[in-house]
Amino acid sequence: MSTATVSRFVNRAGPVAGPTGKRIETAVLALGYRPNGIARSLVTKTTHTIAFLLPDITNPFFPSLVKGVQLLANERSYVLLLCSTLSDPRKEEEYLRLLQAKQVDGILAVGLVLPRSQIERFTSAGVPLVSLDRDIDYPSAPRVHVNHRKGAQVATQHLLALGHRAIAHVSGPPQLRVSRERLAGYEAALSAARVRRDERLRVTGDFSEDGGYRGVERLLGEAVHFTAVFAANDLSAIGAIAALKAHGRRVPEDVSVVGFDDIHLAAYTSPPLTTIHQPALEMGRCATEILIQAIADGQGRPRSNDRVFEGPLIVRDSTSPLGRG
Repeated sequence: MSTATVSRFVNRAGPVAGPTGKRIETAVLALGYRPNGIARSLVTKTTHTIAFLLPDITNPFFPSLVKGVQLLANERSYVLLLCSTLSDPRKEEEYLRLLQAKQVDGILAVGLVLPRSQIERFTSAGVPLVSLDRDIDYPSAPRVHVNHRKGAQVATQHLLALGHRAIAHVSGPPQLRVSRERLAGYEAALSAARVRRDERLRVTGDFSEDGGYRGVERLLGEAVHFTAVFAANDLSAIGAIAALKAHGRRVPEDVSVVGFDDIHLAAYTSPPLTTIHQPALEMGRCATEILIQAIADGQGRPRSNDRVFEGPLIVRDSTSPLGRG
């Protein structure tokens, strides 16, 4: 019996005839043999490991992305390493160096803040990189994301259709392209409806509940008139609702609120949140498929183009026609 036959059976790399397979299985069980992953990696030049770099594991949207990545990685027998960077460039660089030492086969990343030159130092070794949800400064990396601008436009159009004209916007961090795209969608909807843009209605948030709360508190403190809020993500919307309630404003009777992401909690807020749905599970699977294909092709730069998902509006109880209250 050849070593190639034994290897094929142990690694499930091809069919082995019944009697031969049974003899090998008996010997494996008797010897307590386990394949040596490190030795196999030295021969195949792969580790069957991919890494996923996230800015923040506390945002409920990101675990949904992770689940989509994990499901496909498991199906393809890949191990997933999860790295939380906190949007800190020093942490990002530290992780990239560690992953290079670990010889990961590929990387998925949400919104790296490192400049292109530092990212290229890692990818020049032939490790494919795919951008998921938020941009990175590396144009050749395929980007898998929802249509942020269109989703924000649809959210704002929903409020306009309900009769609202004084619509506030709590944005995300302005340095992020995703924040700028959602702001642009909000402004495009207002412009199409010929609603005059009022800079006082725009407040900067940080994609957190606290940021949404502070943003609405600022509007109320400055006595800015508004009847609706489009928040750049669901966490900001949840914070906005809390601030409105703390100041005696009813949602949606006094102020309607729309979010973006459709995190699991959105259906269970009080009232349930109207929001733009991001198909996080499908996006995670799609990005992982692109990455694994690039690994199989042996390409440092994946051949796939960007994949853009549409984000439908999910209407719940946090919005109502103007004047209903």
